[in-house]
Amino acid sequence: MTDVNVKNKLSVKAQTLYTLGAITAAVLLPQLLHIMGAVSGTGTALGETFLPMHLPIILVGFLAGPYAGAVSGLVSPLLSFAFTGMPKEVMLPFMMIELLFYGLTAGLLSNVKIPAIAKVLIVQISGRAVRAAAILIAVYALKNTAVPAAVIWNSITAGIFGIALQWALIPLIIYRVENKND
Repeated sequence: MTDVNVKNKLSVKAQTLYTLGAITAAVLLPQLLHIMGAVSGTGTALGETFLPMHLPIILVGFLAGPYAGAVSGLVSPLLSFAFTGMPKEVMLPFMMIELLFYGLTAGLLSNVKIPAIAKVLIVQISGRAVRAAAILIAVYALKNTAVPAAVIWNSITAGIFGIALQWALIPLIIYRVENKND
């Protein structure tokens, strides 16, 4: 059995820097895509397609651990909303829950000895499953009419390219970072 504490521990300062970097990237990357969308006439579709907040949150979990991942995932959508109004208020709590689980799960899996692509898949499934559960609870148990349950499937189909991009980029970046001194 793999002990998740075997990995070289990052200092609190390093974890804090990774966290701040991930939060910054998770706030700025969507804005870059929204600017490109405004110029191209596609609006927010690029953000929905490429899932720009997900990438830095998953990466920080893998590289800096579950605390950095969870904090980055929880705080990023909140700061993005505060500064830019996005994600929309109705989706904000669901994005916070989803990204928190992405970062937390990535951090918990960072030392598990399975292929990086498998880790990314587990992280993606866990985050989307928790988000779907939160939406279903809001819709059916709490009678929230502002969020349709169909948003669960729509977000997966709209973001399939971003999901595939994560499969390609995250394992490559992890490999490069972990083997930079080789």
